[in-house]
Amino acid sequence: MTKTFGETSTTDDVLSGVDLGGMRVLVTGVSAGLGVETARALAAHGAQVVGAARDLGKAKAATEIVRAEAAKGGALELIQLDLASLASVRACADALLKDGRKFDVVICNAGVMATPKGTTADGFETQFGTNHLGHFVLVNRIAGLIKDGGGRLVNLASAGHRFSDVDLDDPNFERTEYTPFGAYGRSKTANVLFAVEFDRRHKGRGVRAAAVHPGGIMTELGRHMTEEMRAAMMAQVNAANAAAGAGAFAWKTIPQGAATSVWTGFVAPADAVGGLYCEDCHVAELQPNPAARSGVQPYALDADRAKALWALSEKMVGETF
Repeated sequence: MTKTFGETSTTDDVLSGVDLGGMRVLVTGVSAGLGVETARALAAHGAQVVGAARDLGKAKAATEIVRAEAAKGGALELIQLDLASLASVRACADALLKDGRKFDVVICNAGVMATPKGTTADGFETQFGTNHLGHFVLVNRIAGLIKDGGGRLVNLASAGHRFSDVDLDDPNFERTEYTPFGAYGRSKTANVLFAVEFDRRHKGRGVRAAAVHPGGIMTELGRHMTEEMRAAMMAQVNAANAAAGAGAFAWKTIPQGAATSVWTGFVAPADAVGGLYCEDCHVAELQPNPAARSGVQPYALDADRAKALWALSEKMVGETF
């Protein structure tokens, strides 16, 4: 009988009784929050985890718990990755390719949220460049390392994709007024669309991709938000919940937030999640109302938008995959 999980399920709930011995996993963003918890849960169930982080010193300190709780066969190794620099992304990919060992699952967990207007080292708008383009180049460069016949890609998106669709004509806000959450929404929609197109391109060899919303969690991701911004966002969310007849917003714990990534990557049937968007340990329903508490906007799963974003991304980074 298949177990059913939900919004309060934790990583340990989802992986109860699951042996990940012999599996190798890449997780980006292992210096704090969801990345550390994801790595901990996987290593505790026997997986060999490669954790990528911009600041290796910070990541080493943050992941002591991962090494301490690793089960027999479970392990963690770290690799440097700055998603805001394509030179760093390519160096990371080159190192993984030179190593040559395959991955069962790649979890693109790292990201930034609601940053002031700025650009990456390559001149891309900070959130689109970091959250989408950095992962786009990394994953495509190492796509051949994701195992045929069962490998998976999990992109951490967000309910924030409802803030805005991607703008294929002005991805860097050169003509559009910049707003921190508008830019965040674009980047999170891009994370979903990237999963949609990657899944289409690779499912023929048995590799599937999905996007996930972890839920609202208090982590370092929100470090650019002022108290005023956070209060305004909560007021907007709770007003929408009230209008929909739903209860007030409640923060998830970090183990609850990481549960959907783990469920999507290791527990859910591949065919059930491939090319889709998951939340609260289930596949989300299409929800065209951007004010709704849950669900995925149709534009984030649009196959034609996904293909167009792929083409634009290749042009922006100067590589064809």
